[in-house]
Amino acid sequence: MTGTDPVTGLATDSTDDIRVLLVDDQDLFREGVRVIVDAQDGMTVVGTAANGLEAVRLVDELEPDVVLMDIRMPEMDGVEATRQIFSPQRAARRNRPVRVVVLTTFNLDDRAATAIRHGASGFLLKGTTPLMLRDAIRTVHAGNAVLAPADLATLLDAQFQAVSPPPAPFLALTDKEREVFASVAAGRSNAEIAEQVFLSESTVKTHVGSILRKLGLRDRVQIVVFAHEHGLV
Repeated sequence: MTGTDPVTGLATDSTDDIRVLLVDDQDLFREGVRVIVDAQDGMTVVGTAANGLEAVRLVDELEPDVVLMDIRMPEMDGVEATRQIFSPQRAARRNRPVRVVVLTTFNLDDRAATAIRHGASGFLLKGTTPLMLRDAIRTVHAGNAVLAPADLATLLDAQFQAVSPPPAPFLALTDKEREVFASVAAGRSNAEIAEQVFLSESTVKTHVGSILRKLGLRDRVQIVVFAHEHGLV
């Protein structure tokens, strides 16, 4: 079934396998993850890279759906690669949306927080299980975070010591959209929001899509980042 991304308007196709790009400078780890991902139903590895420079190039060439990005690599690290992948110039040329999951050996890594600010959808520890890796890929492909709301809030609170006032597009949101925005920023699912604000899940989904478009954000994770950046949590 074909659809479109709520922010970019780019085509998506739920019948296709999730296309995954692996980025890590350790050959053994990279190949091990390849085996795990390729063994999952509905997923396929379309390429691998050993550093951020290769990752940026391969995202442009291969158009993966999800990038598993090591945070610490030679030549270009995962933070800078993520920033370049989500730069406005590259995003404008993209035919399909892409999500990035950062891989790190440190819990609540400051570099991972910076990558999330640049557009990553969360992070995983390298010691995660195959099941958690599979679920993370599916989660970010759906536009959600792979980090618990409390942990994400902890990371972002440390990143934004000073906040800036909300921009005009936020002030133009309707009252109901602001209510949904606050719930998304708090990490609630569509089902939880629907119960809280007495709407159907489909109506909540419509409101979330409208919020993303009006604020120029990519996904729900970026709503959380926006909320912290502008002191809205």
